[in-house]
Amino acid sequence: MSDRTPSWDEQIRWRLLRGEESALGELYDRFAPLVHGLAGLILDDLDAAEQLTREVFAQLWQHPAAYDPARGSLRAWLGTLTQRRAVERLRSQRGDDPEVEARATAARVQYMVAALPEPLRETIAVGWYDGLRYPETARRLGITEQAAKHRMRLGLQLISSALAGQDGPDAGGCPGPAR
Repeated sequence: MSDRTPSWDEQIRWRLLRGEESALGELYDRFAPLVHGLAGLILDDLDAAEQLTREVFAQLWQHPAAYDPARGSLRAWLGTLTQRRAVERLRSQRGDDPEVEARATAARVQYMVAALPEPLRETIAVGWYDGLRYPETARRLGITEQAAKHRMRLGLQLISSALAGQDGPDAGGCPGPAR
């Protein structure tokens, strides 16, 4: 018998499996803004994003066993499911427009960056998005150049690994939330 305490993701899944509506409410309160934001970035339509958000949470409510905590965080699973559904919706409207995949990938990267721990997220925002070199990034953040390099590389490796491992809604496709 294991004396390991189940993670929040495992606990919420078991509560959903038992049909606890309060678990769905808790889950919605915690992740609906992220799901809606990702859907909005991909779909570029707030009404469609709201509808997709409801669909994603309805799917989880109806099929809680589809999420496997052993394969990744619930946040990652919801992000991958949202991206997949949003891309399917765009493809049904636009066919194989290459912009669909590019928009979905860009939105997914934004979602993953937002999920990084604060020091990594901040370093990427300052260094990568602002186009600064390591010395300027380090100065702006008040850290050593070595720390700036380490944070940037680690953050980009996490994002790269998440993108490479993204193969379905049950994949643990992005870093977990910064807790």
